[in-house]
This record gives sequence, structure tokens and C-alpha cells, in this order.
Amino acid sequence: MTRIDILTLFPDTVGDMMNESILGRAQERDFIRIEAHQIRDYTTNRQNQVDDYPYGGGRGAVLQADPLYNCWCAVCDEAGGPVHTVFLSPCGETFTQAKARELLQYDNLVLVCGHYEGVDQRFLDECVDEEISLGDFVLTGGEIPAMAVADCVARMVPGVLPDRECFEDESHWNGLLEYPQYSRPEVWHGLAVPPILLSGHHANIKKWRRKQSLWRTRLRRPDMYAKVRFETKQDKKLLAELEEEINGYHGDPEKLGR
Repeated sequence: MTRIDILTLFPDTVGDMMNESILGRAQERDFIRIEAHQIRDYTTNRQNQVDDYPYGGGRGAVLQADPLYNCWCAVCDEAGGPVHTVFLSPCGETFTQAKARELLQYDNLVLVCGHYEGVDQRFLDECVDEEISLGDFVLTGGEIPAMAVADCVARMVPGVLPDRECFEDESHWNGLLEYPQYSRPEVWHGLAVPPILLSGHHANIKKWRRKQSLWRTRLRRPDMYAKVRFETKQDKKLLAELEEEINGYHGDPEKLGR
């Protein structure tokens, strides 16, 4: 069973989110365990103070090393095995699907949520294995990034989703964006489902979806598209067909091939 522990000042908020829907059911079935721990419970002062002014001056306050360390030690003891500790920080490596797959290898993952003006560097130096950022922006605290990382990793744990295809067919798994999806009714507001999806021809549907993924990635994320290596004969053929369609198409680029 994969265990994810989140160190936070707002465990109720984190717990409410992590215990719902797919992740909640997966925890009931013991595929995963996600626990949110209140850092304030590990202070040693009467006021449950977890922050103080930064040395050297400056605005705001800094999360102190001691309550974080005490909380981290308790989680390590409870986990009963080696832990991999991640601090959610705008200074960290940008989170990707590939990084999520790396984190999946750890049975015990600890996510530390920062707050205020930051965290005492001594705790990070002693206890944290790596820092991760959601992107080039700053949030009020680390709870939203921690929940995003936990969700992304947990849904890949065997048994959480019915089949590996549930996440392997999605955006970013193979370096491409996902193809467009449709459901009932067949016609909505005058817009019809692409006929190929109603054909029942699974090989043609698979080919259409792959081509749509290629086109959507090229259109929306040229940075991702430039990194994809197309080596199979099928992909090279699809790319040639796509180039031909692009050259002869003059409509809305988002609707190419539909």
C-alpha cells in the first residue's frame, strides 16, 4: 500500500479533499493511505506557535524548524519505513507527469506544505529530499500543490483506477495532449459527434485519436511537440497525413479532422 503523509497547518481542508471520490474509495479498499498532520500539534510552547520573525529582518514570519521536525519524526515513526520527503516550493523543480512517475516508486511519501514567508532552511537541509513547484507563480501556502501532487501520484497506484489505460491515455503521459472526448447526446446545440467515433471501427478510431493528439499538441503546446520522438512507421505515416491535411485546411485550426 502506498502511503502519503501531508504536513500542513490546515489538515481538515486537505483531508476533506483527499478523502472524496476516487481517492476516498481507494483508501477504503486499502490501495492507498493519505493522512494530513497538523504541524501545530508538535509545538513545545503553550501558544502552539509555529512561526517567528526571520533573522536578518524582513516582512512576515518563517515556519520554525522544530515543530516541523517533530511532526516529520512522528510521521516517519508511524510509516515504519524509509520516507521520501518533498517540500512544495516555488524554488523547486517544476512538477510534471514524469516526476509523478518517479515519486510513484516510493511506498512512503511525505509532502511538506510551507506557509508565511517560508520555512527555516535548516529543516529543509536536514529532512527534505527534494523541492517541487507547480509552476512559475507563488501561492499563499503549499496545500494546493501538495494535494495536486498527491492526487497525481495516487491515481497511478495499481488498483486505484480500474485499468492502466485510464491514465496512460491521458494528456502528458506519452508527451502528447489527450484527444478530444465526446459523450451523449449525439447532437448538442447543433454540433455533432465526429462520425468516426460512431463507426464502431476500433482501429480507425484509435488512429483518429492519435492524430488528434498529435495535432492538439502541435497547436497548443509546440514546446512539448518539439520534444516528442516519432519512431514507429504508423506515427510517421500519421504525421505525413497530418501535414497534408494541414496544408489543405483553411478553417478553425482547433477543428481540423473533426
